[in-house]
Amino acid sequence: MSVMQANKEQRVGVFIDIQNLYHSAKNLYGGRVNFDNLLKRLVNGRRLVRALGYVVKSDPATGEGAFFDALNKAGIELRIKDIQVFPDGTKKADWDVGLAVDAIRMAGLIDVVVIVSGDGDFIPLVEYLKWGLGRTVEVAAFDRTASSKLEEAADSFIDLGKAQGVVFKVFKKTKK
Repeated sequence: MSVMQANKEQRVGVFIDIQNLYHSAKNLYGGRVNFDNLLKRLVNGRRLVRALGYVVKSDPATGEGAFFDALNKAGIELRIKDIQVFPDGTKKADWDVGLAVDAIRMAGLIDVVVIVSGDGDFIPLVEYLKWGLGRTVEVAAFDRTASSKLEEAADSFIDLGKAQGVVFKVFKKTKK
């Protein structure tokens, strides 16, 4: 599915599954996401109402604070929660419901909902936003890890792997 023609008067809300995006860029391309360029690409000259990013705090020693600051500087308002650690040592870090609730809550204020995730769990959200609320829904993700059914459910799909300037390579220094 291709990107639809942008109407400059459209009000846009962007909902970014930061963990999904970060790990996909790292695992697929050995790179990182340029969040400034990502937001410009997704908004595409339209009126941005709000950009929300969903993150999980895990370990402050990893430098995640600087990463969170960079996201804020790019114009992304963060929703942050602590990672859940269960007695058996398993960890859970899931924002799917929070992202869905925010998208539905904001749907009355925007014309276009942009979901930045390839997670197929968002298919019912996409269908509700489109058919229940009459919103245009765009999905942006890396095609290689995105649910094909999610791509089909959306009005348009943006393959971030082909979006120029969104991912940049991180090269490791070799020891001399």
